[in-house]
Amino acid sequence: MMLVAGIDSSTQTCKVTVRDLATGMRVREGKASHPPETIVHPDAWWNALLTAVRRAGGLDDVAAISVSGQQHTPVFLDITGTVVCESPLWNDTDSHSQMVDLNNELGRDEWIRRTGLPLTLSDTVTKLRWLRDVNPDATRQTAAVAVVHDWLTWRLMGFGPGTGGIDQLITDRSEASGTAYWSPETGEYCIDLFEHAFGKKAILPRVLHPLDRAGVTGTGIPGIPAGIPIGVGSGDNAAAALALGISEGDAVLSLGTSGVVYARSTMPVHDYAGYVCNYADATGAHLPLVATLNAARNFDLGAALLGCSYTELSDLALQASPGAEGLTLLPYFEGERTPDLPNARGSLHGASLTNFNRPNFARAVIEGTLASQVAMLDLLRNCKVNADRLMLIGGAAESPAVQKILSEMVDIPVVVPEFDEYVTKGAAMQAAAALVGSFPLWHVVTAQLPTAPLQSQIVEQHTAAKTVLGYEEAKIESAHRVQTAKAIPVTH
Repeated sequence: MMLVAGIDSSTQTCKVTVRDLATGMRVREGKASHPPETIVHPDAWWNALLTAVRRAGGLDDVAAISVSGQQHTPVFLDITGTVVCESPLWNDTDSHSQMVDLNNELGRDEWIRRTGLPLTLSDTVTKLRWLRDVNPDATRQTAAVAVVHDWLTWRLMGFGPGTGGIDQLITDRSEASGTAYWSPETGEYCIDLFEHAFGKKAILPRVLHPLDRAGVTGTGIPGIPAGIPIGVGSGDNAAAALALGISEGDAVLSLGTSGVVYARSTMPVHDYAGYVCNYADATGAHLPLVATLNAARNFDLGAALLGCSYTELSDLALQASPGAEGLTLLPYFEGERTPDLPNARGSLHGASLTNFNRPNFARAVIEGTLASQVAMLDLLRNCKVNADRLMLIGGAAESPAVQKILSEMVDIPVVVPEFDEYVTKGAAMQAAAALVGSFPLWHVVTAQLPTAPLQSQIVEQHTAAKTVLGYEEAKIESAHRVQTAKAIPVTH
């Protein structure tokens, strides 16, 4: 049995899975936690990687390795390869004012036109401006900027503090696409956008092609032999999409802490409504993506309020009829990204003496959460990214109520892939490509959910609740912006 290893350095943990090259089956795995803070020294990610490798039994018998990771989060290095300062994570909100400044300075549509990204506080470019504003000394010391996956790959190649070699940093298209200073049309960095935000020049990782080899592992790394091939790696969603084997016509709904809907496209998307982010995938195509802040945590809240388990929450929801007798939840508990409602909060509508009961409330929590996700499918369709099949993944995907209610809310087949660590699986596929020159054909077992009559009242109730609060007016204005922006040519 020949083995390959995939690493997922996510926001919360580092996971390592060792897989059989022939079948993709997991042989063993290890995990280690990351600090909970949103500003973290990168050494924590390297140490967690080494711990996860050790807990996976080491990689002495592994033939190739590759890393996927959280997108956007920058690592700032000086000329010697030493980390200059702690890194603000993608979900650190301190860069909000810098996002506003950058949008005001160049115009929101200019960022969309040049990079395919409606600029958010998560994007790498806003973190550059943040560092420039709050820590000018660190900015002056910075000679290179990478993101987490780039830096970990570089460390695996034997580089590190005091070694130099910052010109050997590499990345892939998916990670470059999340920086907001990379063009999906040319496949090149928009250096002027980088320097506008950071106020100076710096070395950026070289962007490799999907089947390229990043290098080989260096010497002296505990648990990892020297000289084994390293795959190019990717961002986490790109790795999951690769592992799932999605093609045009497939959409993926990932229902975890946040909600994400993405699809594969051969052409880049520029959404002047400001919702769809044009990321690149791990195969040479594109991965237009929409995200919500509020997803599976809504179920945590619902179960806690009802004093029940997740299984009981699902059972209760299935006792209620579609639409929960008019009880409607808008689950914007932490504001929302899609729709763009940073100051909104959750609200319950239509409660009466007869419908305000445990089953209806459980159903309203699930319907409200899924309504936000289904709306993202419509936003993709507005950008001519159509789906013929929906793949449901994430921690909440196994809930019977989620599965049944989602089937009642969409008019396309819904399939649920068997549980797996799809990010580490995608990284392992990139490791295999570094070894043999092509992606392996690993089968994904899926189960198609039973079709159900479309229950249009669920979406209608949520639309009505949003209209009452004025949220639909913003949506109409966004749709108008899409129509009027289509004629703008893409130039560089």
